[in-house]
Amino acid sequence: MVTFGNNLNESLLDVLTLKHKVIADNIANVDTPYYKAKEVVFQDELRRQLENGDQAKLQLHQTEAKHLPGHKPPTEVPHQVRKLSHTVMNNNQNNVDIDYEMASLAKNQLVYNYMIDRVGGYYSKHKKLLADLR
Repeated sequence: MVTFGNNLNESLLDVLTLKHKVIADNIANVDTPYYKAKEVVFQDELRRQLENGDQAKLQLHQTEAKHLPGHKPPTEVPHQVRKLSHTVMNNNQNNVDIDYEMASLAKNQLVYNYMIDRVGGYYSKHKKLLADLR
């Protein structure tokens, strides 16, 4: 499992919020003629950056000879919103599949709740550490 930096966690929460809004828009337009569903895509690009890493973006620069060389993880989740125009669900050319959208909404909510707990735990640990230092 890959451990994310906190900036990456917060960026992922932003992307999950955007995904929630896009899914909600799709659900709201389930009966709108000619509406084409949208989706937020980020998993493949994020996985690629974390596993392979674009060396130019991930390389740390040593400012002192005693510093350890290494790689830094990305701090922002790369994502994009795509329109799904290759399918049709209804006679009115709409392509929103309400069952798929509801399942996506539930899955997104579970991932979001997990990430909220993770980010919250990060700040709780820092708060406890600062309290212990006093």
